[in-house]
Amino acid sequence: MPTSMPDIANHTTAQTEGTLDWVGMSNIEMPVMVASKDETDRLVSAHVDAFVNLNDPTAKGIHMSRLYLLLDELSGSGTLNYQSLVTLLDNFITSHQDLSDNAKVQFRFDYHLRRKSLISGKEGWRAYPVVLTGRLNKGQLTIELSIDVRYSSTCPCSAALARQLIQQSFREKFAQDETANLDSIHEWLGTTEGIVATPHSQRSVAEVKVKLSQSTEQFPITDIVDLIENALQTPVQAAVKREDEQEFARLNGQNLMFCEDAARRLQHAMNLGENYDDFWLRINHLESLHAHDAVSVATKGIAGGYQP
Repeated sequence: MPTSMPDIANHTTAQTEGTLDWVGMSNIEMPVMVASKDETDRLVSAHVDAFVNLNDPTAKGIHMSRLYLLLDELSGSGTLNYQSLVTLLDNFITSHQDLSDNAKVQFRFDYHLRRKSLISGKEGWRAYPVVLTGRLNKGQLTIELSIDVRYSSTCPCSAALARQLIQQSFREKFAQDETANLDSIHEWLGTTEGIVATPHSQRSVAEVKVKLSQSTEQFPITDIVDLIENALQTPVQAAVKREDEQEFARLNGQNLMFCEDAARRLQHAMNLGENYDDFWLRINHLESLHAHDAVSVATKGIAGGYQP
């Protein structure tokens, strides 16, 4: 048996000299314990990307196993929080001394929350796609949290057109009816003839990215989800009884939104939020009328911050 094994990365040089922006691994599968503000630590099934740059133009490559083993150590005996993410990035670079001075890591996972129904008090699970991205660039640190939240949006134009048809139907029904009274009108309104048209609504998605401040300890996942759902007022539901469905219909009727309305609502709420220095948001209304989507994008608008 040979006493040693060849190490190509250490004992050979690059076929063609040049520096590389990122080298590493993508879509690593591993469980991670996530620390979230106001929630107990939670185990999630994550897909992880891990990278460093390659500054030495003659080096054959990086030591990918070192990146993996550092991730595995966090997975096996640690908790993913702000500080452990910073330490992980620093260790990526330390483990590649003389090769790298930039590091990047990204964790993608669904974060499940128990959400109460609107009226009945029933509870069910909702899954919120989360992306945590950390970058350490020549000592400059950026930690970004991205969350997608689904909700319902009802078109104000469609609602106005539906109301017009209902008014016309009412006039046609009762204009010449001198015997009409409250009871007969009430009964008629409960028929399909009475509500002759309904506005169109659609499932919609708010994508939000925030740059976390250095005062962060646990990730404010639940806080941001609550902020988004409270601002938009029509989150999709899990457990639903009839009274919940009726309340959902009422909330949609009282919160008519173009994508511009939703973006401005959320922008205002995000400007009042804490735990982050900057934000970017994209509102996607997955149209039921059109074959395309309606989209609005907004940022906090700070110098050197997120760009639309």
